[in-house]
Order: sequence, then structure tokens, then C-alpha cells
Amino acid sequence: MKKTLIAALTLATAGFAQAESATYAIEPTHTYATFEISHFGVSTNRGRFDKKEGTVTLDRAAKTGRVELTLQMASINSGSAAFDKHLQSEDIFDAAKFATAKFVGDKFSFAGDKVTEVAGELTLKGKTAPVTLKAVGFGCYQSPMLKREVCGGDFEATIDRTQWGVDYGLAWGFPKTVKLVIQVEAVKQ
Repeated sequence: MKKTLIAALTLATAGFAQAESATYAIEPTHTYATFEISHFGVSTNRGRFDKKEGTVTLDRAAKTGRVELTLQMASINSGSAAFDKHLQSEDIFDAAKFATAKFVGDKFSFAGDKVTEVAGELTLKGKTAPVTLKAVGFGCYQSPMLKREVCGGDFEATIDRTQWGVDYGLAWGFPKTVKLVIQVEAVKQ
């Protein structure tokens, strides 16, 4: 009888833990993936990927999660058509050959119920390397318009672009480091 009760409690607890996990769809009109790189040390070039999609699975009780964010490389938008064309070229992103970049993060860190960072891997130009996105802000709210929970935040990382074979301009003094800034909101499904 005691073993049966323990087994039943274990199953009930496991079921409760699974019930805490929720899946969220990345909301593209409130999600922006951008980069910043110094231009000869006097100004900053910026670009934004306009087409993106993905999902987030979050279990705040278990302090776990998983995010998958896919960016369409041809959707780069710097505000300059000529610069966009160069960013899409073989020199930089080679968007014709590598149509997407993808971040998969499965190591979430928390402070209380707030996500503080997400570690995972970025695949860009066919190469995969680790990236940790630090949360600048994170929270969840009940959307009055959607009538569903929305979670999101601002995340940042500084990466060495040469890990992905993005070497353009190094000989002229462009830095290897690029700042990634990801603003994301995702709607509970």
C-alpha cells in the first residue's frame, strides 16, 4: 500500500511539473533581432532582420526552457538598400547560399521567476558556435488585446563574428566583435 501511494504521488508530481511548462510563439511584430558593429571607430553600423519566427518553451517552476529563433537572412534591413545588398552578398552573410540563421537556446538561468540569460548555439553561414544572451529585462503579462499571456524581454550578447566565417573588413580595421540585441515577445499557445 505504501509503495502504491508513493508511486501515485510521484506520478501526480510529474504530471504537475509538466503542466507548468508552456509553449509560446514568437510574435514577429514585437520581436527584433539586430546587430551593431563599429564603423572605423567613429560610428556604429546597425542592421535588423525583418523576417523571423520561432517558439519558446518555458517552465518557470522548474527553471527550464528552450528557445528556437530563425532569421531570414535576405530580410536584413539597415536602412540603406546598397548596404543591405552588400550584407546579403558572399562577402558577409551569403544569403543566397545560407538563407537562414538560427539560435537554439536550452540552458536558461533564472533569478527568482525572471530569466537572466539563455545559453545555446547560433548557426550562421553553416557554422555553429555557442552564444549566451544576457537578459537586460524579462517579464510576462496578460495581454489585454490577445487575452493571453505574453512573455518577453531584451537580450544582448557580444560575439566574435569570425567564428562563423564573417571576416569582411578585418584587414581595414573593422572589429571582430559584434553586439547582438534581441528584443522578443512570445504569445502563450
